[in-house]
Amino acid sequence: MKLMAPGTELDGFRIGECLHAGGMAHIYAVEFVQGASAPFPMVMKVPRMTAGDGAENIVGFEVEHQIMQTLQGPSVPRLVAAGDLSAVPYLVMERIPGLSLQQWLDQHTQARTRPTPQEVAGIGAAIAMALQSLHKQNVCHLDLKPANVLLAPDGRAFLLDFGLSCHAHLPDLLAEELRKAVGSPAWIAPEQVVGVRGDPRSDLFALGVMLYEMATGELPFGNPQTQGGLRQRLWMSPTPLRGLRADTPEWLQEIVLRCLQPQAQDRFPSAAHLAFDLRHPEQVKITARGRQAAGLGFWQHLRRWVQAAGMHYQPSPLAAQQQIERVPIVMVALPHHDVRDAALFSMRQETARALGNLPGARLVVVTVISGSATSSSDNAKSETSVHRLHLTRLQQWAQPLDLENHQASFHVLESGDVAQALLRYAEGNHVSMIIMGAATHGLQMQRLIATVPIKVAMEAPCTVMLVKASLPFEHLAGTANAT
Repeated sequence: MKLMAPGTELDGFRIGECLHAGGMAHIYAVEFVQGASAPFPMVMKVPRMTAGDGAENIVGFEVEHQIMQTLQGPSVPRLVAAGDLSAVPYLVMERIPGLSLQQWLDQHTQARTRPTPQEVAGIGAAIAMALQSLHKQNVCHLDLKPANVLLAPDGRAFLLDFGLSCHAHLPDLLAEELRKAVGSPAWIAPEQVVGVRGDPRSDLFALGVMLYEMATGELPFGNPQTQGGLRQRLWMSPTPLRGLRADTPEWLQEIVLRCLQPQAQDRFPSAAHLAFDLRHPEQVKITARGRQAAGLGFWQHLRRWVQAAGMHYQPSPLAAQQQIERVPIVMVALPHHDVRDAALFSMRQETARALGNLPGARLVVVTVISGSATSSSDNAKSETSVHRLHLTRLQQWAQPLDLENHQASFHVLESGDVAQALLRYAEGNHVSMIIMGAATHGLQMQRLIATVPIKVAMEAPCTVMLVKASLPFEHLAGTANAT
């Protein structure tokens, strides 16, 4: 289809300026013809259908249409309408203000500036959170790249273009076409190269490529255009970030290179785990991977090439949501004082039981203190001293746990409202389970007072396990009025 002129009317929409003319589709600003005000700005996406365009444009339109009808949440544009495939196919959706990640990268290139590690981590965490929302809806994007990520002014990341995506409970039209290596060459994951689709960790590989480019200005595997070039990522390791930028923090290299592992099981188990590390770099466990400055040698690459030659990638039998549930983030909320040893023991026993049933789960131990617990004039009560004291206590509590197959993090939160602090933390980090002590009041008192555990249990966006023990959560913030 040729470009539509501004002012053209189509199915009740008036076409505005062409915002983008790409190889797969044209995107126009649109408004309602009748003058009815839309609740938000809109765009119309029309697939290219000229004689030289392949069938994948139409297949991609069908895929995007069926998937966008199922999606919701703050990380994807809202779908307004769709055109008839037999007439003029189009999708009208919400227009999100902001820059694409590609535009953001181009601005840095033109200005010859480098984003800071903190900027890279902040954008990466926002994208990972958007991916987590997508994966929880059983959708894998599978074409994640800078042009398909939009950075909104409020810091959120939006995911665009679902033409190559797949939904665990909908027909995979692209897989039925028996196409291999469906995706964008620079960002495609190794398993996609050999035709395996539907693993959410493929999106984490693509995000790793974007993090690498943001941090170094280079693509880890170049932009290959042949099948042989694409297959190199099954066994080739990229140059470590510190080999290109010596001042790259070890924690950032550790995170990025873990995303770029050729085997999906060696990457982060979920986007939530990746986002957590990007948001808490001080908690990242540094291995030799994070410290290295030179890539693998010839013989190591030869060994990996031999292994890759005989490797058979298998699609995961689990849907994206099921994979997330297998490796959750488990949060334990501990009071910071006036707690009996028996209560702490009960909490530890319940935590050990939960982790034993969830191999690979991440443990996050938190406590909440009030702002009045710290002082800017008393060194003994300085924020650093108080936080270190409570962090040490949290680590001592967790020491008897078997954490060999689990990552563990420890955090001290400051708030006068304990329940809200715990709820905000759980929601912001995609926590799947909260373990905390049950209320100590009798049933009659619980009817009258919304205790911290009850409030968290009622409002939490995840499973809450209340351990029956006398845990004075009302003193979590150092005040009897914590709730």
